Parts: sequence; C-alpha cells; structure tokens
Amino acid sequence: MIQQRANFDWMLKQLHDSVPGIEMIVVLSADGLRIARYGGEPDSADRVAAACAGLQSLASAVAVEIPGSDGRMKLVVIEIDRGYFYLMSAGANAYLAVLADVRTEPGTMSAHMRDLVVRIGSHLTSPPRRNGQTV
Repeated sequence: MIQQRANFDWMLKQLHDSVPGIEMIVVLSADGLRIARYGGEPDSADRVAAACAGLQSLASAVAVEIPGSDGRMKLVVIEIDRGYFYLMSAGANAYLAVLADVRTEPGTMSAHMRDLVVRIGSHLTSPPRRNGQTV
C-alpha cells in the first residue's frame, strides 16, 4: 500500500522536474490499475496503466527465454515517433511508467527512474488483488 501519498507525489514531481521532456509519469499495479500519476490526464494515465499490464507480461514471457534469467522484467524502453516510453519494475506487483518527448536521453531517464525506485522502495509496492479487492 502506498504510504504518505503527499510525499509520494512530490517524488514523482521531482522526477518530472529533473529530466527535461517528461510528459507523464504513472505508477501502476501489475494488473494495470493506476496507483498514482504526475502530468497528463487521469483517463490517459488509466489507459497507459492498462496497456502496461500487457507489456510487462509480454516482457516477462520473453525474459524466460534468456538462459539464466529469472523471467522478471526490469526495464522496457520503446522509441516512438517524437518520444520514448519507459516501463520499469518498481517493487512487488508495482511498475513505474514514463512517457517523454525526444529531449530525454534514454540512459539518463532510466538512471533517474532507477534512483526513484530505490528511494521510495516499499511505497511502490502494490498488494495483490482478488476480485477487485486487496488480499
């Protein structure tokens, strides 16, 4: 469960302010539900979160094909027209997604995302759900 939501929000803002070109930051659960966002519209953040659930599942399926891999997705970067999409594992059942324009350098972005995940650690953990309820 996310603790101290106001503190969490300022951390997302800090990521946004530290890297030029970030359009939206979304924190989501493994089942594609938006936990938090910074920037963008709520409906757009919900669509991104839902799409990320499928993407992290696909990335994990591919990861098991790498010899010695534990099958867990760590980071996906997709270059799109006019920008980049980043999805990073951020704890048990939680992910951090960022949409950014072309000003962002992928190496810098992933390093800042990794730093944020380390700093907020357990705050990004989403408990498992069953039938829409936290278990």
